[in-house]
Amino acid sequence: MLHRDNRQVYGSPRIHAALRMQGETCSRKRVAKLMKQEGLQAKIQRRFKRTTQVDVLAKKSPNLLQQNFASATPNQRWVADITYVATAEGWLYIAAILDLFSRRIVGLAMHDRMTADLVTKALKQAIKHRQPKKGVIHHSDKGSQYTSSIFQKELAINHVISSMSGTGNCYDNAAMESFFHTLKTEHIYFETYKTREHAKQSIFEYVEVFYNRKRSHSTLGFLSPMEFEIKWSKQQNVSLRGVH
Repeated sequence: MLHRDNRQVYGSPRIHAALRMQGETCSRKRVAKLMKQEGLQAKIQRRFKRTTQVDVLAKKSPNLLQQNFASATPNQRWVADITYVATAEGWLYIAAILDLFSRRIVGLAMHDRMTADLVTKALKQAIKHRQPKKGVIHHSDKGSQYTSSIFQKELAINHVISSMSGTGNCYDNAAMESFFHTLKTEHIYFETYKTREHAKQSIFEYVEVFYNRKRSHSTLGFLSPMEFEIKWSKQQNVSLRGVH
């Protein structure tokens, strides 16, 4: 069943889109009606809190996105942020980088401390896997991890342009907020982690196996980030690093 095979996170719009891709002819209203009759719905969503703190003395970068989250090509605009998850051992902090072109997570790092090294590892992973050309924009909030000298130096070495949200404006990084909301409300809130290592494995599996490769996005024509990139690369007749 599509609902079960997609971890019970799909509501009627995504189930309807998946059925159409399989060649089934049915209306969205009928899908919604049948799901209601069977007691099927997307997992319950809950709110979560932000984590990063601003270093008022650190040098900030200008906001180059201005809430424009469109990207015509891969590796043009990346957005990044940090969140956290509770385990029996204590907090586990998660740093992620998302490519606005396909909404794919291209950098992911996890640690028991929320440091500049955490976000630097996520950046290094994104650069290694994607090998972007000079000038990709990296957009984040003004958290001390992102304004740190170690992180800003890594951006400069790799010719990545730093962009930062306005103070206290969560809408300036809405795409990244949306991903963390999805991660938590579809996966993390339904898990109990005894150890940080357990949490790491669980979150990595959700992101790499399900979210990047399988989970459909309405903004991508109900394709997954990976499927969207593969389709684009075939249409453009270009090779995109890390697609397959």
